[in-house]
Amino acid sequence: MAIKTTTTAAPPPPLARPRRRLGLLAWGLSSVTLALLAGAMGATIPARAEANPHGGGGAEQTEVIKPSTKEQLALSDHLRRSGIQFYGAWWCPACFKQKTLFGKEAISRLPYVECDKEDRGRQRCIDAQVKAFPTWVKGSSRLVGVQSLDELKRWSGFPASP
Repeated sequence: MAIKTTTTAAPPPPLARPRRRLGLLAWGLSSVTLALLAGAMGATIPARAEANPHGGGGAEQTEVIKPSTKEQLALSDHLRRSGIQFYGAWWCPACFKQKTLFGKEAISRLPYVECDKEDRGRQRCIDAQVKAFPTWVKGSSRLVGVQSLDELKRWSGFPASP
Protein backbone atom coordinates (compact mmCIF):
# COMPACT_ATOMS: atom_id res chain seq x y z
CA MET A 1 0.00 0.00 0.00
CA ALA A 2 1.43 3.36 -1.07
CA ILE A 3 1.25 6.36 1.19
CA LYS A 4 0.51 9.57 -0.56
CA THR A 5 2.15 12.69 0.90
CA THR A 6 1.32 16.22 0.03
CA THR A 7 3.26 19.34 0.73
CA THR A 8 1.72 22.69 1.27
CA ALA A 9 3.36 26.04 0.99
CA ALA A 10 4.24 27.68 4.26
CA PRO A 11 1.78 30.37 5.27
CA PRO A 12 2.95 33.94 4.80
CA PRO A 13 4.73 35.43 7.79
CA PRO A 14 2.43 37.03 10.32
CA LEU A 15 1.95 40.77 10.29
CA ALA A 16 3.51 40.97 13.73
CA ARG A 17 6.99 40.63 12.24
CA PRO A 18 7.30 44.30 11.15
CA ARG A 19 5.90 45.30 14.50
CA ARG A 20 8.67 43.32 16.18
CA ARG A 21 11.31 45.22 14.23
CA LEU A 22 9.68 48.48 15.20
CA GLY A 23 9.72 47.27 18.80
CA LEU A 24 13.45 46.55 18.60
CA LEU A 25 14.06 49.96 17.04
CA ALA A 26 12.01 51.65 19.74
CA TRP A 27 13.87 49.62 22.40
CA GLY A 28 17.19 50.69 20.87
CA LEU A 29 16.20 54.34 20.86
CA SER A 30 14.85 54.20 24.38
CA SER A 31 17.97 52.41 25.62
CA VAL A 32 20.13 55.17 24.13
CA THR A 33 17.94 57.80 25.79
CA LEU A 34 18.13 55.92 29.09
CA ALA A 35 21.89 55.54 28.75
CA LEU A 36 22.32 59.27 28.21
CA LEU A 37 19.97 60.13 31.07
CA ALA A 38 21.54 57.60 33.39
CA GLY A 39 24.97 58.94 32.55
CA ALA A 40 23.80 62.46 33.31
CA MET A 41 22.58 61.27 36.72
CA GLY A 42 25.82 59.45 37.47
CA ALA A 43 24.50 55.92 37.04
CA THR A 44 26.80 53.20 35.75
CA ILE A 45 25.83 51.45 32.54
CA PRO A 46 27.67 48.23 31.71
CA ALA A 47 30.00 48.52 28.73
CA ARG A 48 29.18 46.39 25.70
CA ALA A 49 31.60 44.25 23.76
CA GLU A 50 32.52 45.67 20.39
CA ALA A 51 31.50 43.44 17.51
CA ASN A 52 33.67 45.17 14.92
CA PRO A 53 37.17 46.55 15.52
CA HIS A 54 36.37 49.59 13.38
CA GLY A 55 33.41 50.64 15.46
CA GLY A 56 30.68 48.88 13.51
CA GLY A 57 28.03 47.19 15.53
CA GLY A 58 26.61 44.16 13.85
CA ALA A 59 26.82 41.30 11.47
CA GLU A 60 25.04 43.34 8.82
CA GLN A 61 28.07 45.63 8.62
CA THR A 62 30.34 43.45 6.53
CA GLU A 63 31.55 46.14 4.15
CA VAL A 64 35.18 45.73 3.12
CA ILE A 65 37.12 48.79 4.16
CA LYS A 66 39.50 49.98 1.46
CA PRO A 67 43.02 51.18 2.23
CA SER A 68 43.30 54.90 3.00
CA THR A 69 44.59 57.33 0.41
CA LYS A 70 47.17 59.99 1.28
CA GLU A 71 44.41 62.59 1.22
CA GLN A 72 42.21 60.59 3.63
CA LEU A 73 45.15 60.22 6.01
CA ALA A 74 45.94 63.93 5.73
CA LEU A 75 42.31 64.90 6.43
CA SER A 76 42.15 62.62 9.46
CA ASP A 77 45.36 64.16 10.84
CA HIS A 78 44.10 67.70 10.08
CA LEU A 79 40.83 67.06 11.95
CA ARG A 80 42.74 65.82 14.99
CA ARG A 81 45.24 68.73 14.92
CA SER A 82 42.35 71.21 14.58
CA GLY A 83 40.76 70.04 17.84
CA ILE A 84 37.68 68.67 16.11
CA GLN A 85 35.86 65.78 17.79
CA PHE A 86 33.87 63.00 16.12
CA TYR A 87 31.29 61.50 18.50
CA GLY A 88 29.73 58.14 17.76
CA ALA A 89 28.70 54.75 19.11
CA TRP A 90 30.07 51.30 18.31
CA TRP A 91 26.61 50.01 17.37
CA CYS A 92 25.72 52.95 15.08
CA PRO A 93 25.58 52.02 11.36
CA ALA A 94 25.93 55.68 10.32
CA CYS A 95 29.09 56.01 12.44
CA PHE A 96 30.51 52.90 10.80
CA LYS A 97 29.72 54.38 7.39
CA GLN A 98 31.37 57.68 8.37
CA LYS A 99 34.53 55.87 9.45
CA THR A 100 34.73 53.79 6.28
CA LEU A 101 34.81 56.98 4.17
CA PHE A 102 38.32 57.53 5.58
CA GLY A 103 39.71 54.12 4.63
CA LYS A 104 41.25 51.46 6.83
CA GLU A 105 44.40 53.18 8.12
CA ALA A 106 42.92 56.66 8.70
CA ILE A 107 40.15 55.30 10.94
CA SER A 108 42.56 54.89 13.85
CA ARG A 109 43.76 58.51 13.38
CA LEU A 110 40.29 60.06 13.61
CA PRO A 111 39.57 62.24 16.68
CA TYR A 112 36.86 59.75 17.67
CA VAL A 113 35.00 59.69 21.00
CA GLU A 114 33.09 56.46 21.71
CA CYS A 115 29.85 57.39 23.46
CA ASP A 116 28.60 53.98 24.56
CA LYS A 117 31.40 51.73 25.81
CA GLU A 118 32.89 53.28 28.90
CA ASP A 119 31.77 55.80 31.49
CA ARG A 120 34.48 58.30 30.49
CA GLY A 121 33.32 58.36 26.85
CA ARG A 122 29.67 58.55 27.85
CA GLN A 123 30.40 61.53 30.06
CA ARG A 124 32.33 63.31 27.29
CA CYS A 125 29.33 62.87 24.99
CA ILE A 126 26.91 64.15 27.62
CA ASP A 127 29.17 67.14 28.31
CA ALA A 128 29.30 67.89 24.55
CA GLN A 129 25.49 67.61 24.42
CA VAL A 130 25.59 64.98 21.69
CA LYS A 131 22.02 64.09 20.76
CA ALA A 132 22.58 62.04 17.57
CA PHE A 133 25.32 59.99 15.94
CA PRO A 134 27.59 60.74 14.27
CA THR A 135 28.24 64.28 15.48
CA TRP A 136 31.28 66.38 14.56
CA VAL A 137 32.13 69.29 16.90
CA LYS A 138 34.50 72.22 16.31
CA GLY A 139 34.14 74.83 19.04
CA SER A 140 30.50 75.95 18.96
CA SER A 141 29.96 74.59 15.45
CA ARG A 142 28.65 71.09 14.83
CA LEU A 143 27.66 68.77 12.01
CA VAL A 144 25.23 65.92 12.60
CA GLY A 145 24.91 62.84 10.42
CA VAL A 146 27.27 61.24 7.92
CA GLN A 147 29.35 63.93 6.22
CA SER A 148 31.16 63.61 2.92
CA LEU A 149 34.92 64.09 3.02
CA ASP A 150 34.48 67.22 0.88
CA GLU A 151 32.04 68.68 3.43
CA LEU A 152 34.45 67.91 6.29
CA LYS A 153 37.27 69.56 4.32
CA ARG A 154 35.22 72.76 3.81
CA TRP A 155 33.92 72.85 7.37
CA SER A 156 37.32 72.20 8.97
CA GLY A 157 39.35 74.53 6.75
CA PHE A 158 41.41 71.73 5.24
CA PRO A 159 43.99 73.24 2.87
CA ALA A 160 43.19 72.70 -0.80
CA SER A 161 45.35 70.26 -2.74
CA PRO A 162 47.82 71.82 -5.18
